[in-house]
Amino acid sequence: MTKAIWKGNIIAESDECIDVEGNQYFPPDSVDKKFLKQSTTTSVCPWKGLASYYDIVVDGDVNKDAAWYYPQPNDAAKEIKGYVAFWKGIEVLD
Repeated sequence: MTKAIWKGNIIAESDECIDVEGNQYFPPDSVDKKFLKQSTTTSVCPWKGLASYYDIVVDGDVNKDAAWYYPQPNDAAKEIKGYVAFWKGIEVLD
């Protein structure tokens, strides 16, 4: 079971993550949405497309843009549509 943890809280947990370029992408339904706050940040990957971001919020502490996802990925990355990946101090453990 792969888990994403920050400040002792399990943000996401799944046996069905998809590894892309060393990042674990969690299925949307495996992410605890109470920790997510939509960010206005976006970025572009040449082959995956336009990424959107979430801030992770735990007990009032905000980890800005610590999660990202592709709401409408390019065809080459269609299998990760809506899946969420983490960085910026979020521990991802197998």
